[in-house]
Amino acid sequence: MPSRTQSVPARTTARNAVVLAALVDAVLILTFAAIGRDAHQRGDVITGVFLTAWPFLAGAAMAWLVMRVWRAPLQAWPAGVAVWLGALALGMLLRALTGQTVVLPFVIVALLSLGTFLVGYRLIVAGFRRLAGRRQHR
Repeated sequence: MPSRTQSVPARTTARNAVVLAALVDAVLILTFAAIGRDAHQRGDVITGVFLTAWPFLAGAAMAWLVMRVWRAPLQAWPAGVAVWLGALALGMLLRALTGQTVVLPFVIVALLSLGTFLVGYRLIVAGFRRLAGRRQHR
């Protein structure tokens, strides 16, 4: 929770970062599911993407809650790694429990793809922030 000394614009900026990070996480997980379904030429585009994505979305949401990602949602470590591994581990567990396919090649593809997406954009944000900070100090 923001301190009383934190200004309203700072609280709004922090809240916006949380909402933006959560939305980006969800969109990237949905993108992962859509790419996978397209690669395998599966029908049922909209419902199929959600059927594929929901376990990973649930895993990411659980990681957000357990690891309190909202405290620093755009940090690659630990936030990005937590969301990545939470989405992967719980996603695969939920897929297995609901009779969806969980085979080693898919686990490897999900590991690499979700890692690239969920940690990658946070690394890009950190790079831009560093660059902006250097320009401010000139």
